[in-house]
Amino acid sequence: MKPGIHPEYHEITVTCACGDSFATRSTRKDDLHIEICSACHPFFTGKQKLIDTAGRVDRFNKRYGKKIEPETTATAQ
Repeated sequence: MKPGIHPEYHEITVTCACGDSFATRSTRKDDLHIEICSACHPFFTGKQKLIDTAGRVDRFNKRYGKKIEPETTATAQ
């Protein structure tokens, strides 16, 4: 490798919003804060988080969901 043309790598700490943190090397000099990591990402955990923004899921279910027929009560004869 030619000297003087490669960036310097520094030891940094990556911290996720879920609280998980790990050490890695990077050309960045300060620590890194991320929103999602492999410990909380749905692809890696197998858990799906459903975020309902402005009631869109409820509106979809109201429009296209299963129709629930009202129960008929027996009238007294």
